[in-house]
Amino acid sequence: MSVRERIRDLAGQAIMQVIAKPSRAYEPFTPSDPVALRRNLQPADVLLIEGNQRVSTVIKYMTQSTWSHATLFVGDTLASRGETDDDAMLVEVDLSAGCIAVPLTKYTQYTTRICRPVGLTAEDRHKVVAFMIARLGFRYDMRNVLDLARYLHPIPFLPVRWRRRMIALGSGEPSRAICSTLIAEAFQAVHYPILPLIDHLPSHERAGSDHARREILHIRHHSLYAPRDFDISPYFQIIKPAIESGFDYRSLAWGEHDL
Repeated sequence: MSVRERIRDLAGQAIMQVIAKPSRAYEPFTPSDPVALRRNLQPADVLLIEGNQRVSTVIKYMTQSTWSHATLFVGDTLASRGETDDDAMLVEVDLSAGCIAVPLTKYTQYTTRICRPVGLTAEDRHKVVAFMIARLGFRYDMRNVLDLARYLHPIPFLPVRWRRRMIALGSGEPSRAICSTLIAEAFQAVHYPILPLIDHLPSHERAGSDHARREILHIRHHSLYAPRDFDISPYFQIIKPAIESGFDYRSLAWGEHDL
């Protein structure tokens, strides 16, 4: 590690102590049901978390969304290998610990959302999970911490189109990552789209048709992805545990003042 990298890491760790502090004002509107969450999750599902740290507020502001953190559900893969305890079913990139495996119970007190890649083959699902597990132990990209810290004092009149670029400035080192970019990289490894760039070009297949177009998909660089992109992606299905097993609004017990 060079002197410059060492200084950057020390600065990032100092800032991290500030921006990683939880917000006392946070209260989830709809906390997750741990039983229903576990019942509905499948390997390679992306679990989005609202988050309650100061950095969570920054990310939500920059991306104009509810979601500040993304994790990948790996199911019982780690437990079956004997590499961790039975409760570790999520792989995430944590601000202080880097890429780690954590239990679902870590986020049962937060608002969450399941985003499922539609039509992903069993083989590619396994590859996505294996990609994330292979990166356990990677460090968090401290350069990204420095980028995020600038948003504690936002630049006035910053154009919306620049916000994503500001959180995609990481160091680019292969052994460092942040939460959403590592997951995006895992899906790109099996050529599964999240939010691809689409070029509309004239088609010559039907002569005389001025309206015919063909689309060419381009893979965005993984560093340009934020947690909310899995939510708005047309290729990920939103799974809501509360209604997946059937929901009858007539069974709800309302208080007299709510009627």
